[in-house]
Formats: sequence, structure tokens, C-alpha cells
Amino acid sequence: MADGVQLEYRPQDIERKWRKRWQETGAHRVREDSGKPKYYCLDMFPYPSGSGLHVGHWRGYTISDVWARYKKLQGYEVLHPMGWDAFGLPAENDAIKKGIHPAVSTARNIANFKRQLEEIAAMYDWDREINTSDPSYYKWTQWLFTKMFEMGLAYRKKMPINWCPSCKTGLANEEVIDGECERCGTPVTKREMEQWMLKITAYADRLLRDLDKLDWPDKVKRMQAAWIGRSEGAKIRFAVAGVAGAEIEVFTTRPDTLYGATYMVLAPEHPLVARITTDAQRPAVEAYVAETLRKSAVARQIVDKTKTGVFTGAYAVHPLTGARIPIWIADYVLMDYGTGAIMAVPAHDERDFDFAKAFDLPIVQVIVPAGEDGAQAGETGVGGGAAAALTAAYTGPGRLVNSGPFDGMDNEAAKKAIIEELARRGCGEAAVTYRMRDWVFARQRYWGEPIPIIYCDRCGTLPVPEDQLPVRLPDVERYEPTGTGASPLAAIESFVRTTCPRCGGPARRETDTMPQWAGSSWYFLRYADPHNDKEPFGREAVRKWLPVDMYIGGVEHAVLHLLYARFFTKVIYDLGLIDFDEPFQHLFNQGMITLNGAKMSKSKGNVVSPDDLIARFGVDALRMYELFVGPPEEDAEWNTNGLEGVSRFLHRFYRLVAAHAKSPAPARPALQKLRHRFLHTLHERMESFRLNTAVSAFMEYINALYDEAEQGGLDRDTLETLAVTVAPFAPHLGEELWEMLGHETSVFEARWPAYDERWLADEEVEIAIQVNGRLRARMVVPADAPEADVVARAKAHPDMGVWLDGKDVVKAIYVPGRLLNLVVR
Repeated sequence: MADGVQLEYRPQDIERKWRKRWQETGAHRVREDSGKPKYYCLDMFPYPSGSGLHVGHWRGYTISDVWARYKKLQGYEVLHPMGWDAFGLPAENDAIKKGIHPAVSTARNIANFKRQLEEIAAMYDWDREINTSDPSYYKWTQWLFTKMFEMGLAYRKKMPINWCPSCKTGLANEEVIDGECERCGTPVTKREMEQWMLKITAYADRLLRDLDKLDWPDKVKRMQAAWIGRSEGAKIRFAVAGVAGAEIEVFTTRPDTLYGATYMVLAPEHPLVARITTDAQRPAVEAYVAETLRKSAVARQIVDKTKTGVFTGAYAVHPLTGARIPIWIADYVLMDYGTGAIMAVPAHDERDFDFAKAFDLPIVQVIVPAGEDGAQAGETGVGGGAAAALTAAYTGPGRLVNSGPFDGMDNEAAKKAIIEELARRGCGEAAVTYRMRDWVFARQRYWGEPIPIIYCDRCGTLPVPEDQLPVRLPDVERYEPTGTGASPLAAIESFVRTTCPRCGGPARRETDTMPQWAGSSWYFLRYADPHNDKEPFGREAVRKWLPVDMYIGGVEHAVLHLLYARFFTKVIYDLGLIDFDEPFQHLFNQGMITLNGAKMSKSKGNVVSPDDLIARFGVDALRMYELFVGPPEEDAEWNTNGLEGVSRFLHRFYRLVAAHAKSPAPARPALQKLRHRFLHTLHERMESFRLNTAVSAFMEYINALYDEAEQGGLDRDTLETLAVTVAPFAPHLGEELWEMLGHETSVFEARWPAYDERWLADEEVEIAIQVNGRLRARMVVPADAPEADVVARAKAHPDMGVWLDGKDVVKAIYVPGRLLNLVVR
């Protein structure tokens, strides 16, 4: 202890002291009437799993808190809230493993997560905490669903859906990764079910177009664009010969190849299959359909040379030639994509070529490279002729052959011409399709928001009126999924039986629940007005805080969550409830923390818990190491030895300030120059989100200050700069040093210090001396030296005599601070 200052850094004592102080003073509470400009910094909120937070999770939360505190010191009123994505499969599966009720396990997990997040020392305003499984919150999730129902965006449809045999529920396409359940890894099958859908495809163009106005990583925008998958082409209708009214619609991006269509392929689950199959082929077709439905989507799309399929016995009629084209079914055509049917053009599609070769089907080449003789390309090639002429599908551009009146046309021009002919005949038109399908929005599970729909035999399908919301999830003893295709709620008679809100007669409730993504698709809006019981949020509150200025989370949400949140926001905008249609202005994806090269996972046994590290090194050291470990957007390998190094650095940091806090030295030019250069460097690294190198800037500055302190101490501006700038990174340390320097208010009431450009210029610079453009020497000159003086110094340089003696300098070219070129002859 020196002059009342504790010289030894005791992080645990300091951190305990300041966390208590922050709680007592409500330091993190957002002031609606502060008069400051707003800044909304948001984490992707967690679903509270039973394993708690590990140091990998800490990274994202530390990054967001450093940024939020930095913006606060820049003079913003910062909204930095936290809550819980508590409904859905992860929480329910965790409860099943533990053998307890999801409500109980979720509450326990939230308590543990909250304890750990409070230890991170993030400036969360816990008065705004939300929980998606709280009826006061999911009332408004249900309300938004009813609005979508009224807009025609929520509808029910019988269709083959992705079915996870392990989770025993339907899944959206986005929840199937490489043919497996995104949650449990079980291969996904297909099951025909009636499902609630959200018509996200109605917003496909806007979701794609508006990516251009987002300050997001290019990789994420490309992933979103690829998922939406906009394709321009034509819809073409083929009549089925001999089957009245039967018509097969296909979408193709290559209408220029229409004359090369030699057979059709339907997805085995296509609704026309049973109707058009002939009696002779029915046993083979039914067996093939049954076998296909046992396969995952990925298994059906594996690109290999082994193609399977069955002829239906039926024929389609070519819309321009009238030719009869055999109709097959094959598992490589999926009902989920396009129309579930294709016109097969084997000469110009690799999959179709392999299939045609396997079953000896006609191959007709209709496009040849520009300048190539069509006859040599197998123009007449039907059956064996074309098969002999082509050894692989030709997928490049060229001119049309074997295409009737379109022969000789460039294939791009032919696309438009053939579409016009199809439209004239009434059997096709230009069209745009999307890879993205409508969102399967129902789950046959217990732990989710009940879908607020009532079925009345007299009045039909009706939304639950607003004054009857929320439809509460009933408390049950048995909640495990049934696997029958029905939710566990279907067995609760007291829940199912209800009264029709229109006629007052007996009615039934919908028993499916919403997916996990429902509550997380709009939670960022609720934070602006979390206690409103009259509406999901007040318009003025949202107008003040939204859209989110900085959204931070993992890249694993690049498609699922972000796409759904953007969709919900656009719907809410169309309802007239908000003034913006994109929720997140800036997005930052942090990299993972790995151990032994693998993502941390309890199942892998490579989880590093923060609890023991905090007890040993303190919170601030762990925070700074999470930043220092590598570029924040990249994955980084965990190394506890590195944490020890950061801890030693913070001890040096503290001792330096403590040693000079009570008796600062007068300001000196050397200290001022160091300080402004440090502030300039730190500013550049913060603004470019290079937080790892921002920590490096502190280390370099501290090393320089130790040297300067030996020359005459440290001045007060230097000491206060250290306290304020370190505060976002190590908030407890920043507060302690600020108080040590005599301040009674929080360091976060201070302002981020600015640098002065005048102190950034070098007093002396080294320049290159060239003669006729070739480097001959180097010399140091004053940074502000006039050109004439630099030229005179160069001529007098001892190394220049050999290059200048006996020569005339006819011209001097001077680039200040860099080089002087003497032109001689």
C-alpha cells in the first residue's frame, strides 16, 4: 500500500466489488430519457442447454460487450439486452435426457446461464430480459401467427415433409443438413402429413434484393442468396396421352433445349404417379415408390453413375412437336424442388445423360458449339445414333440444331423465341422459381408455442381471437413425442375441446406447436418494449431503438435464423407496425474457439469451463484473452498458457497506474506523442473490429510507458487514458483505476479520448535516394524539410560521390517522406 493505493492487483476482490456496485446503482439500466443518440448492440440470444457456457460461448458475448461499452464511452445510450430462446427441440431433448419436465429443466438452465453471463460482466440491462417460453411473450408470437393467417401467409397443406425418426417430428428444409436432422444427426425420411406452412416464398424477391442494402459479411449474403436460389426460365406443360385432364408442369432454365426432351421423369411421390401408371407397370412403380420414401434426400441426390428408375407405362405429348415421350419415375427427382417433374434432355444434362445411357433412352443433341458442323454432332441421333455420337452431355452455349424452325439460332436468343411460341400455344410461359420452399411451421412436439387455430365443423378453420391469447401450453406429466404424427397435446382432451369463437358451438384446437425459430424471429423487437401487455411492442419504442445497429453471433445461423428474422420483419413492416423492413444493419460473425482442432462439445469431452479459470485468473483476464487469441472472425485454438500471459500483462498494467496515481508527473512531449499515437492506433483497430490487435496495442503502449516512467514518471492524461480505454475490455479494472485516480463517477460516464493529428507526424523520416531511378543510398531528414534542403543533403551524402561526381543534376523529383530521385547526365 502506497499513499492509500493498493499496489498489488487482486482481480477477484476488484471484480466482486464492482459487480456489487453496478447492481446497487443500476449502472447497466438503459435510460430512455438520456437525450443521447441511441445504439442497439445485440447478441444472438442462447437456448439454455444443460451443459452451460464454455469458453467458446464466452467469445461472442465478450466481443459484443466490448463493442457496447466502447459505444457507450463514445456518447451513445446503448441498449444491450439478453434473454432466452427457451422453446423448441433442444430444450425438450435436454429435458428428456434428464427425465424431467422441460419447464423445470429450462428454468434450471436459465438460472445457470444467467449466473455465468453475469460473471462475464456484460452490461446487460436485465430489466429487459425476455424468455420465449413465457406466456407473456409467446402470446405475441401467437398473435403474429394469427396476423399471418389473416394475410394468407399461414396455410395448411398435405404434403410429403422431412421427418426425423429420432426427434419424431416434421422438419423444415433448412433444418435438414446433408440429409440429416440438424439437431440430432439422424437420417431424415419423408412422411405425407398435413402441415402448417408459412408462405416465405411470397417474400423471396424482397429477401434476395434487400441483401444489397445490408452491411453483412459477403459470405453470409452469398449463403442467403444461394438458399433463396432465384432461377429464371420457363414453365412448360406436357399433356399426358390418353389421360383426360392430366398435365405435367415442369420448370426449366433451358427452354432452348426443349426439342431435345426425349423422356419425362416424375418424383416418385408426385401426385400424378398413381393416376397415370398403367396396370402392367403398377406393381413395379409401387415397389419403387415405397423404396424411395425410405431414403434421405441426400442419398437420392448423390451424383454417381448408378441411376435407378421405373417406367410408368404412360406417355407425355411434346408441346411443340406432338411426339410421344415416355414418363418415368426416378429418385433423383425430388418433390421439394421445382415442380417435382423434369423434362429430360440427356444430350445437355449430365444426370439425364447417365439415366438415358442406363435405360437405353433416346439422346438428341439440339445445341452444338458455334462453328461446329451439326451433322458431325449427331443431329439425327435418336437412340443408338446419338448415344454413339455423344460420350458426355454438352452443357455449353452454341447454336440450335434438330429444333425445327429454331435451327441455327443462338441458344440465348432461342430461349426467348421458344418461350414466346409456348405462350402463343398456351402451353408455357416465362417464369421465375426459387430453391427456397415455404416454411414448414408445425412440430409434433410438446415444448413449443401452441398454434392458435380452432377447427369448427360449421365455421371452418379460424384463428384464436386476440382476447383469448395466449393459448397456454398445458401442464402435463407425459410430454414425450408419440411418433404417430400427432403432437402429445392431441391426447389431452381438456386442451383439444374448445368453443368456436364465431358460432359458439363445439370445436377443436390445433395440437401441433411452433418450431424453435418462431420466438427468435422477432425477439429483437420485444427488447425495445419488453413489459408491454397491450401489444407486442409500442411503435414509438421500436422507432427509437430499431433497427439493430450491431448484431453479433455465430455463422451457423447464416441461413436459418437470419432468413426467418428478415421474413418476420418484412411481414411486420407490411402490417404497418414498424418503419423498416430489415432488422439488422450490421452483422458480425465471430469464429469458434477450438480445442485440439475441434469445436468444443460436451460429447467430445473437450469443453473448457470458464468457472475454474475465473477463480484462478479473474474475469477481466479471461475477457482479454478471448479477444487476444486471434482475429475475432476466425476460429482460434484455446491455450491456457496464453491466458497466463494476458493475466501477467494485466498485473503490469495495474501496477503501472497504481505506482503513479497519487503523484502524476507533469506532461512531457514524449508522453503526449506516445498517447496520441496509441489512441490513433487503437481507434483504427477498434473501428475495423480487429479487437485482437487492439489488445496488442495496449501491450505495446504499456511497454513504452514503463520505459518513459523511468525518465520522469507519467502524467495524469496518460493515466486517465489508460483507465478509460481499457474499460471496455477489462471493465472491473477500468473502474478501479478510474476511482484510484480520484473520480467518484463511473468510468463509463467519461468519454472516449480523441487523438490529435499534430502528434502523429514523425519528426524525422528515412527516405530513399535514387539516381536515374535506381536506389543508391538512404538518409534521415526532418519530416518537414523543404525540397531544396533535402536535395542539398543528398548531394553531400558520403555515399553519393561515386554517382554524382562529374555529372550534372538536371532534375530532382521529391516524394516527401519517401524518396528523392536525382536525374543526372
